[in-house]
Amino acid sequence: MADLKNDSFLTYAYILLYIALSSGQIFFNKWVLSSKEINFPYPLGLTLLHMVFSSVLCFVLTKILKVMKVEEGMTPEIYATSVVPIGAMFAMTLWLGNTAYLYISVAFAQMLKAIMPVAVFVLGVAVGLEVMSCKMLLIMSVISFGVLIASYGEININWIGVVYQMGGVVGEALRLIFMEIFVKRKGLKLNPISVMYYVSPCSAICLFLPWIFLEKSKMDEHGPWNFPPVLIILNCLCTFALNLSVFLVITHTSALTIRVAGVVKDWVVVLLSALLFADTKLTIINLFGYAIAIAGVAAYNNYKLKKEATRDTADASNHEAVQSQQSQPLTSR
Repeated sequence: MADLKNDSFLTYAYILLYIALSSGQIFFNKWVLSSKEINFPYPLGLTLLHMVFSSVLCFVLTKILKVMKVEEGMTPEIYATSVVPIGAMFAMTLWLGNTAYLYISVAFAQMLKAIMPVAVFVLGVAVGLEVMSCKMLLIMSVISFGVLIASYGEININWIGVVYQMGGVVGEALRLIFMEIFVKRKGLKLNPISVMYYVSPCSAICLFLPWIFLEKSKMDEHGPWNFPPVLIILNCLCTFALNLSVFLVITHTSALTIRVAGVVKDWVVVLLSALLFADTKLTIINLFGYAIAIAGVAAYNNYKLKKEATRDTADASNHEAVQSQQSQPLTSR
């Protein structure tokens, strides 16, 4: 009984840690990028720092200290054909998403992110991973309608920020599609630490090239920026801790739990941002539209989980059937 209570306590602790770190990282990035005191409006540079820090820390933890294990089986061919596209899309997602904070509020950016299942599903249909159905068309319509209403209720809408945020959504949708095609369907089993170990250096390189052309000259011309080293380390460490918390939640709970926690986190970010940032002005139309979109997201998550459970059951049945046939004695003809 005591062990069960301890397990439950740890589960809730990991979930709360994930929600706190995920929300905190969003607020931290917004503050760093928009604060006049720090004077660091460089989303590419900030994201590049995150990826370099993550790459170095992953290497230290897995290869030097050896406190974490990286899944084996990675070859140069698999890295070039699978990890590089995923790393490029991950870099694109973080870059464009952080850039959006320069133009729109955290709450509105979070509301626009609710369109993610629609982007994933449409791209999935385009590449043959998903099949269009009346039920999914209804769910996608509900999510789209909710995001549209939330956008209509936005007081200080900035279309440049909307374009950046939607670009980040497309990048994340492509990353998820690539994960399905290049990793899961190839039978690669990578835990989040392994994904960070392999993807972070690739993302850093993908971010370094545009940073040279788009932000380096601006940073040189702008003069000194007041970004204390301690603050840089804390910001990067928060990003790494967030990825680690995802690993802990997935390990100790289920796919349903992490998705429910994600929905709770979204609402926490939307509501808290109104208290923390002056550029966030929530309206009844905002919240009503977002509630509709989240209801559609919940329906989508439920549909995907049922589909995955059915597929896992079918795979288990096929495996048992094969084992049963193999165990039967051979008879002479």
